[in-house]
Parts: sequence; structure tokens; C-alpha cells
Amino acid sequence: MKKLPLFFSLIFLSATTYAQDSAAYSMRQQNETFLKELPVLWQQTAAEYRALCYQAFNLATLRLNEIPKKKFRKEKLAIITDLDETILDNSYVYGKLIKEDKEYSSAAWREWTDKSTATEVPSAVEFLQLAHAKGVTIFYISNRDTSEVNSTLINLQKLQLPNADTGHMLFLSNTSSKEVRRQIVMAKYNVIMLLGDNLNDFMQVFEKKPVEERKSEVDKVKEEWGKKFIVLPNATYGEWENALYNYQKNLPAQEKENMRKELLKGY
Repeated sequence: MKKLPLFFSLIFLSATTYAQDSAAYSMRQQNETFLKELPVLWQQTAAEYRALCYQAFNLATLRLNEIPKKKFRKEKLAIITDLDETILDNSYVYGKLIKEDKEYSSAAWREWTDKSTATEVPSAVEFLQLAHAKGVTIFYISNRDTSEVNSTLINLQKLQLPNADTGHMLFLSNTSSKEVRRQIVMAKYNVIMLLGDNLNDFMQVFEKKPVEERKSEVDKVKEEWGKKFIVLPNATYGEWENALYNYQKNLPAQEKENMRKELLKGY
């Protein structure tokens, strides 16, 4: 076979390398899309997300209606709920950051919450209004900073949520654990239900646990899911993601990518 002149050989090699690099780059971009854009798009556009929210609050309504009427008369009943991605939809801030190719930051989050324009998670307002009409007190336990109370209060009142006042909003102060704040409510009320998108919204036993231990702890209380514990879907962020990195939030991006791939199961 006659050899190609050196010039054409170099062109051929360059073209082959470029094609290989382009393919690799394209696949990497696709993976980044799966990692960043699709979870937010799922929350904003997927009818399946909406259906899951309806399912969660339909189930919560069913459990609420199962409580005997005399219990409402004799006891002080309460529901504890998380806010972000449980009652309030914050996907807009993540959508904006992705479109502008910016990283998440506390400043970006604060810019968003200052607007007081989060919309409701589908059916959330309707359910809480129903519970309140039956005589249940609603407490909002959130890890939003206490400096965000006023802007959040405006947001809750815009949505006509019940018990939208500072006396029923327990925000982050000294620790991200919600256990102490839950106990404050439980000391005065019979808490009939907890709502959240994160396991830490329900019990302290889930906090700072590795992936497999979190699963194990979920199994231990499997009878509570769909009864006292109502979970809302959130594929965008959460404690599940921190568990992937063993709660080391400041790891380099490449190391995080390696850890994610290590956890992936194939065949």
C-alpha cells in the first residue's frame, strides 16, 4: 500500500484526533446536562413531577381525614412542614444560574429569596388550608437563615398560607439540624404529620449518614412513609447529594465527579 505524503498524514491524524476529542467533549457536555439542567427542567416541565406532588398531598389529605373528629376537639394538633421544594418552588433560581453559566452561591440564593416570588409546589397551599380549617396549626421549620424571615413571610402571605406569621416560622440560627426546633413544637402540640423533601425534615437519625446507612434508616421506619411522613420529590439538590461526597462540600469538582462515577452501578 502506498504511503500518504507526510502533509496529508498529518491532516488525517489531526482530523481523527479532532473527531475523537469532539465526541468526548460532546459526551461530557451531555453528562453535564444530565447533572445540571435536566433535574431543574424535570421540576419545571415534567407532568410526572406535578403528578407526584398531587399524589403526596392526596395521601396527606387521606391521612388527615382519617383522624377522628373528637381528636381535633380534645387535642392541640399540628403539622410541621419544610418550605423549600416542599411548599415553595425555587427552581427559578437554579434555572437562572444555569442559563447564565453561573455557580450557585449564598448571594444568588439571597437575591432570589429577597424577591418573595416563589410559587407553590402543586397542591401544597390547598392541603395546608384544609388542615388549618380542620383546626390543625401549621409550623414552618426551614433552614432558610433568620435574616430571610421577612422576605419569606411576604412570600407565604402572597400564597395565602395559613399561620403565616413569625410565631410559626422556625428558621436556621445556630445549627442546621431541625431536631431542636421540632421538639419545641412537639412540647406543646401533638404533631400528626411532617412534610419534607429531605430526610432531615423528619428525624434526626438521618443526619450526616452515608448513603447505605440513610437507606437502612429509611427501612427502619418504612411504616411511617405515606402516613406520618409525607415526602415531596426533589431531584435538584438535597442531603442525598451531600451524602455522595461524605459531607465534604468543598472538594474539587473533578474529585466530586470521580466519587459520583464510583457510586454508579452498571452491568
